[in-house]
Amino acid sequence: MRAGVTAARAVAPAGGYRSYEEVLAPNVYYDRTHDMEAAKILPGEYYATGREIVLVTVLGSCVAGCIRDPDFGIGGMNHFMLPDSAEQVDAPASASARYGNYAMEMLINQLVKLGARRHRLEAKVFGGGNVLRGLTVANVGQRNADFVLRYLGVEGIPVLAQDLVDVYPRKVYYFPRTGKVRVKKLRDMHNDTIFEREQDYGSRLRRSEIRGEVELFS
Repeated sequence: MRAGVTAARAVAPAGGYRSYEEVLAPNVYYDRTHDMEAAKILPGEYYATGREIVLVTVLGSCVAGCIRDPDFGIGGMNHFMLPDSAEQVDAPASASARYGNYAMEMLINQLVKLGARRHRLEAKVFGGGNVLRGLTVANVGQRNADFVLRYLGVEGIPVLAQDLVDVYPRKVYYFPRTGKVRVKKLRDMHNDTIFEREQDYGSRLRRSEIRGEVELFS
């Protein structure tokens, strides 16, 4: 288990069933606007749960996949970006595609571990804006958006809602128990935090070895 992964812990969500929750590097806080606990998802992180909580992320060129089992109210969010490397743009079996597959499969596997049924999963996807400066490969946001839609199509997971590409960063609030999503486009964002965060994330991806295949639970 890599640094930043907490041990699984037992929880008892509303609905009476007993489950487990495992999170990757969560930043959990109290959200006064929604009067509930919230988890902030940074680039490269995911969070899956069966309890009442709001998952929050801010997206530039990255994409967030919000996936849930509507019958059990088990859902989660990831936040990822394909590695930026010129030789990866058009190769369908590239390291870039393998990384995207890994990011999606990690979330789906965790949802299934919590009790979600794979054939009941549904998705909402966000991000992929053309907002990240200084990349060596053009249209990284579009590539991220194309990837997540293609992946979900191949896996047979219906996309119930999407807000992709455009030129603005987005702040996304996802409520996994109900599937509700609130999206705010940050048209007046004046600081460089999101750009710096995603550029740092992209740099780490280019330096890191792509992980191996992850087997999906049935």
